[in-house]
Amino acid sequence: MRSASPFSAGTAPATPAPACPVSAGTATTVEELLSLARAGELGPDPVGLRISVAFTTRQAVRHEGRGTGYRNEVLSLRLAEAVGSCAVEPGALPDGAVDDCAGALVARLLEHPMLPVRVAALDAYLMHVFPHTPENGARPVALPAGTSLEKSRVRADAVAGLLTLPLGSTVLVVGVVNSLLEALRSRGLRYVPCDLKGGVTEWGEPVATDALASAGHCDALLVSGMTLGNGTFEALRKHALRHDKQLVMFAQTGSAVLPRLLGRGVSAVCAEPYPFFWLDGGPGTVHRYRAGCPGGTP
Repeated sequence: MRSASPFSAGTAPATPAPACPVSAGTATTVEELLSLARAGELGPDPVGLRISVAFTTRQAVRHEGRGTGYRNEVLSLRLAEAVGSCAVEPGALPDGAVDDCAGALVARLLEHPMLPVRVAALDAYLMHVFPHTPENGARPVALPAGTSLEKSRVRADAVAGLLTLPLGSTVLVVGVVNSLLEALRSRGLRYVPCDLKGGVTEWGEPVATDALASAGHCDALLVSGMTLGNGTFEALRKHALRHDKQLVMFAQTGSAVLPRLLGRGVSAVCAEPYPFFWLDGGPGTVHRYRAGCPGGTP
C-alpha cells in the first residue's frame, strides 16, 4: 500500500490536458445520444448495422496484499471492429440476453427494454463511429505489463490526474476502487467513498450508498461509468453542471459514450474499452479526454 501524503495548503499536481474531443451534435444526455444514434444523425444508419458477437465477462478479484475483493459482470457487444460494454450487477442479466443481442440489428438494441443493453449498444455504435484516436480527442496513456494490482495503480494515477483541485479538497468517489482512493490520498485530496453495495473500504472507512446526498458535501465528483447502466449517472451530471463542479468519469462502461458529453456536465474522461486491464498481464492502454480545450469543441 502506498503511504498517504499529508494534507497541506497548495494545489494538487496538475497533468497536461488531453486533446479535445469531437462533438456529438447537440446531445446533452445519454437519452439524447440514443435518440440521435437511432436517427442515424451521429453516423451510419443503425438499421444497416448488426452485432456480430455478444458476450459477458465475469470476474472475482482479490489483489495480492489486499484484504477485500469484489466481483464484476460486463455485457459486451461487438460491431465490426468495435466492442461496446456495460457493467451490470453480478447475476442481474437474464440468461437469454446474450442470445437476444447476438446477430441483432443495432437499431433494435438501441431501443431494447433493458438499459444495460441500450448502453452497450450505444457504446459499440459510438466506438465504431468515434474510435479512441487523437483525431477524436483521445490521448493514450500506456499501462505497462504487470500484476493486476500494479496495473490498477497505474490506471488510478491516470484517472486521478484528471482532477485539478486545491490540496485538501474533498472528492466524491462513486464506485469504490481502492487504488483510486490511494491515488487521491497521494495527491493530498480527501474523499467520500460511495457505492450502492455500501460496506467499508480496504481501510475500514464507511462507504456511503446515496451518491447524490453525498455530492453536496464534496468539491468534485469522480464517478464510474457503471452509473450509466444503473440509471444514476444523469442526476450526478446535473449536479455537477448546476454547481459548476468537476465531474471526472472512469469508464469501462460507456468508454465511447461519455467523451461525447464533455462540456455538458462531464469535465474529463478516462476511457478504457474492452479488453480491460484486469483481463491480461500484458501492456494496455487507457484514453484520456478533457473538456474546454482552446480551439476545440467542448
